[in-house]
Amino acid sequence: MRKAVAKVEAVPPGEMLPVDIEGLPPIVIFNLDGELFATSNICTHAVARLSDGFFEEGVIECPLHSGCFDVRTGEATEFPCEIPLKTYNVEVDGDDILVEFDEACIEFI
Repeated sequence: MRKAVAKVEAVPPGEMLPVDIEGLPPIVIFNLDGELFATSNICTHAVARLSDGFFEEGVIECPLHSGCFDVRTGEATEFPCEIPLKTYNVEVDGDDILVEFDEACIEFI
């Protein structure tokens, strides 16, 4: 299921935007030099919102234990994080950011 989650202007280059939509998993949109990426907003090591962390040069640092992930691939790049983040396909349609959610991640409301 593809869903419009935000407007492009809401995520300037070098910034991130947390997105919480009822019935869908919490995600964060990253703008890396004009290219948009989306990952889970929850750290795989401990329950912490990654959007409360530090984002620079394609890496998000968890605010809880300073583990890091590559936002392009979801790969865990810094201990204590070892399990990769869920990533989502992102498209831009006009000024809308569209994210593809798997049927498996959609909660039944």
